[in-house]
Amino acid sequence: PALLHFSDFTEMMRALGYPRLISMENFHTPNFMLVAEVLLWLVKRYEPQSDISGDVETEQDRVFFIKAVAQFMATKAHIKLNTKKLYQADGYAVKELLKVTSVLYGAMNTQGGERAELPEEDSSKFKFDLGSKIADLKAARQLASEITSKGAVLYDLLGKEVELREVRTESIARPLEINEAEKVMKIAINSVLEQVQKTKDMLNNVALDEANLEAKIEKRKSELERSQKRLQTLQSVRPAFMDEYEKIEEQLREQYSTYLEKFRNLTYMEQLLDDHRRTEQEMFE
Repeated sequence: PALLHFSDFTEMMRALGYPRLISMENFHTPNFMLVAEVLLWLVKRYEPQSDISGDVETEQDRVFFIKAVAQFMATKAHIKLNTKKLYQADGYAVKELLKVTSVLYGAMNTQGGERAELPEEDSSKFKFDLGSKIADLKAARQLASEITSKGAVLYDLLGKEVELREVRTESIARPLEINEAEKVMKIAINSVLEQVQKTKDMLNNVALDEANLEAKIEKRKSELERSQKRLQTLQSVRPAFMDEYEKIEEQLREQYSTYLEKFRNLTYMEQLLDDHRRTEQEMFE
């Protein structure tokens, strides 16, 4: 049975257009590089835009690669793979690979694809994008739900048809009075004309408001320019009495320094006087 499985696997891979020949000797001993290459090739067959990395240099990279492929097949193709057997990379891994290749092989036969007779260049053109099929399935489900909701609304409307039919028949059977119809039409025409006139008035008002706003904007711009020019002039002109002001300010700093010095001396002298009076009071007592 193992030889039969391997024969099916090699035949399906050849029919799917795998560029290399696979023999039984390749899996007598664990061959993880070949298993990883086949898995990555099958993933690209399912979804050419997949972003699974083929880096399998270290043990951790290999574990991540096997998990990523198994998760991809489970979510995209609903195929459950045994990650332990895939990691063994021997004959047991071939049975897991056969699960994927059989689905691809069956899809190719369903679409009428040729098998071994195709040249390698033509067989490499075969693409099977399961993601697009899943998108079509979601669209079909959404369309089915919309049809159901529209059908429910249509059923409710048809339920009111019995009542509406009587009103419609009565309206149709009622004799048409030309004068009354003409009066109603005139009223409707006058109403429409009033609406048109109101719309024209609003458009005219909008144009007038736009012109007023543009005039105000221009006025504000001119005022701003004048203010900026005046500011520049004031900044460039030295105020009057500025020299005298700076001289007095320098004198004020000198007077303040003198004041601080005298204030410190006065404070010190008052403290000495208090100490002297306290000493005299103690001697007197």
